[in-house]
Amino acid sequence: MSTPSPSREQHDELREEVRQWLSANTDYAPPIGGAHEAMGYKVGDGRDAWVARLREGRWLCLSWPQRFGCRELDVFGCMIVNEEFARAGVPRTTLGMGESLLAPALLQHGTVKQQDKLLPRILSDEDRYCQGFSEPEHGSDLAHIQTRASLDGNRLVVNGEKIWQSGAHNANRIFMLVRSDPDASAHRGISYVLADIVDNGVRVEPIRMMPGDYGFNHLTLNDTIVSLDEVVGGLHNGWKVAMTTLGAERAGQVTTQYLGYQREFVDLVGRLDEHGLLDEENLARLVDPFIEIQLMKYNGQRVADELRDGVSSAGLLAVDKINWSEFHVGFGRLAAELLQDSGIRRPDGDGYELTGLQRAMLESPGRRIARGTNQIQKNIIGERVLGLPK
Repeated sequence: MSTPSPSREQHDELREEVRQWLSANTDYAPPIGGAHEAMGYKVGDGRDAWVARLREGRWLCLSWPQRFGCRELDVFGCMIVNEEFARAGVPRTTLGMGESLLAPALLQHGTVKQQDKLLPRILSDEDRYCQGFSEPEHGSDLAHIQTRASLDGNRLVVNGEKIWQSGAHNANRIFMLVRSDPDASAHRGISYVLADIVDNGVRVEPIRMMPGDYGFNHLTLNDTIVSLDEVVGGLHNGWKVAMTTLGAERAGQVTTQYLGYQREFVDLVGRLDEHGLLDEENLARLVDPFIEIQLMKYNGQRVADELRDGVSSAGLLAVDKINWSEFHVGFGRLAAELLQDSGIRRPDGDGYELTGLQRAMLESPGRRIARGTNQIQKNIIGERVLGLPK
């Protein structure tokens, strides 16, 4: 028996509750970060007190079941909360990939015992997870991963490499795909497993990115131990679990993506005004990105409708991924052009931090390959939406 969807009145009540809470707590919020905070917050960056307030107010893990002390909001409820936090200009900090990517897989495919053991440790921030899917020779081609897991009694012994792990240098645990049956066909013989990173044969090598920081990592696994109790969905059945994680990643992005770009847009307008560059010609060049951000918002609402109705939204998600990644590249270039030398110049000396717009410009090319390359997304559209042959 399905749970009835919340009414319009309930959503209105939720919006009012969020606004009242923010009115009483905004002064305690840390400065808002970059455009996208999906990876959670860094160890020691001063946000622990803010996260404690969010936890007390039940603004973390919004969609999780009430038995974990959470709100069990539907997709529209989550959108309302994110919109109100964005409107107030404060971070709706999450608990990273444990909250947004692993939890949906555990709730759909994990045992009750796994859920009751693992989810509270994410909510309390005892465990911080990174994702181990991509490999040096198999980025978007997850079906052909080569990281091996050999059965040894009641455990798996894992050896191989993973790359582009967001936040692995701040994580203590990893959820990853491993090939547990090398003789099976590509999509079979893959297991979805959880493991400790610390003191468990995992070498973490941060990768320096164009903005100068180390958001991504290269992991080498050398006899890393995985308990069979921490195999999600059963041994050799990891592909369907991975699809749940990837679906949660793409759906979560499409329903809230526009908020980050909206903040960047407002930042650009403010900086143009500050430097006396908000003339009629530049205003005209801002019309297209403004419209594109609104299209992102409405596309997110369409996806939310489909998620609520149980309709596959793979095509819309692929279209949206291409749109926002290409938008980010174009917007970064536009910001640099409109701000002229003030957009790319920095002061002399050490300790300089990039502005949000400078970071957007440098990060934007990588958006084309993040979360599945745009070429892969075009394949999805061709095969699943247009019905073209593979």
